[in-house]
Amino acid sequence: MRLLLIEDDLKIASFVSKGFKEAGFVVEHESEGKAGLQMALTSSYDVAVVDIMLPGLDGLSIIDALRQRRIKLPVIILSARRSIDERIEGLQAGGDDYLTKPFAFSELLARVQALIRRASDTPEPSGITVGDLSIDLLRHAVTRAGRKIELQPREFSLLKYLARNAGRVVSKTMIMEHVWDYNFDPQTNVVESRICRLRDKIDKGFETPLIHTIRGTGYVLKDTP
Repeated sequence: MRLLLIEDDLKIASFVSKGFKEAGFVVEHESEGKAGLQMALTSSYDVAVVDIMLPGLDGLSIIDALRQRRIKLPVIILSARRSIDERIEGLQAGGDDYLTKPFAFSELLARVQALIRRASDTPEPSGITVGDLSIDLLRHAVTRAGRKIELQPREFSLLKYLARNAGRVVSKTMIMEHVWDYNFDPQTNVVESRICRLRDKIDKGFETPLIHTIRGTGYVLKDTP
């Protein structure tokens, strides 16, 4: 999942970015309003978290500009403004949800996940199964043939992306865009390295490999040769 964060308070931005990255999101941050709007207009995101008080262009103007262009990007507003009238103003401007500062990150994460589910009009599955591999998305737990497999957060995000596209070949670029940030050097071997580690944990000791390399194309998770 790709998240756009437009927040000029660098302490809050760092806290929020860290939390969402640990939850498996790819986060892009901008601290200035006009630049943030440009990112929202020119790149694809699953959700945006937008502060109201921003330099250059305020958050409500950003949301209004998106809605004027019929861009349905789900937006949750962050604001120190706590009155009912100010919340109503934010929602009427086109915001999908409103959270006042200070806030608990767990609540922000839950609200963002709810917005994404609502936007897709389908409930987020709690788990994915591919052959004898089971992935519990809520508990971040993985088992294969009943054997528990311990994964690092980035490894789990990589496996989750492969599993959501089970049977479909995904390229290195697609993986980098959804599991890592865009600013990785496309010549880096970080994808190959993490795939190798993940394959060692998922496939080693099992008769049937699940992670397959399609030479010159990418990778696919499937339970057939």
